[in-house]
Amino acid sequence: MTAIDHPRIPGSGRPRAAYDDATRERLAADAAQVVARYPDARSALLPLLHLVQSEDGYVSPAGIAFCAATLDLSTAQVSAVATFYTQYKRRPNGEYTVGVCTNTLCAIMGGDAIWEDLTDRLGIGHDETTGDGKITLERIECNAACDYAPVMMINWEFFDNQTPDSAAEVVGRLIAGESVAPTRGPSRVQTFKQVSRVLAGFDDGLADEGVAAGEPTLRGLRLARENGWTAPSVDAGARDAAQAEPAAPAAGTAAPAASAPQPGGEQSSVDRPAAGAAERSADQEKAEHRADDTSAPADSEKES
Repeated sequence: MTAIDHPRIPGSGRPRAAYDDATRERLAADAAQVVARYPDARSALLPLLHLVQSEDGYVSPAGIAFCAATLDLSTAQVSAVATFYTQYKRRPNGEYTVGVCTNTLCAIMGGDAIWEDLTDRLGIGHDETTGDGKITLERIECNAACDYAPVMMINWEFFDNQTPDSAAEVVGRLIAGESVAPTRGPSRVQTFKQVSRVLAGFDDGLADEGVAAGEPTLRGLRLARENGWTAPSVDAGARDAAQAEPAAPAAGTAAPAASAPQPGGEQSSVDRPAAGAAERSADQEKAEHRADDTSAPADSEKES
């Protein structure tokens, strides 16, 4: 086994807490397009987190402050969402995220061997980044491509039927600055920042490039056509459902009890506050979160 050469580059210091005017103006123009897609502005938070991640390579303090100001949320609310989803990074991510599937099928087909080989070659583990900032390595539970196991993904593009040697060769080329093409999809793998911008909703023009579904994926469809197999029609399904419905109760008799709690009913907690709690509007919740942000005493106050 040969270690993949990647020079160590020191970090760039403390992250900026706010964007400069030019960056803020550019992001605000993009954010306006994103927010316009939603009837409620706060629903745009997920794509806006991808937008600021496309700027910084992770969700930075400046990005959190920008999202909060844009959507009239507290920084606590934004941070709560950013820390919930693993696709949002809270520290600088590599230029390429390499995800190795080690779930059951990929593992027994060689995924575990690929993972162990890459961790040895790169000298990093799960969710760690090489010193040159090129590669972030992740152990993935499932890449949703079991018909091509073992699978490796690079910035969410598929590299099918991998071996330890083929995976190491691809990663080595990325570190050397070469362009690589996935097994299926576009002609090249985009950087983490570029892909984050796509996830924010901005088209990169690559969606229709390359093969999307290969032979293993289409084999079932081909067999169905050869044998004349078809799925039940929608009309047949509706007819069967209608036949299964219970007859209406006779006049003067009580209707049977509902088989399942209905949203908003007595048995359901949907749209109802917890027992004994008063209902709160969205504005009240927002005010409480802002109060939480400002109520913590400063260090100087603690010392006094």
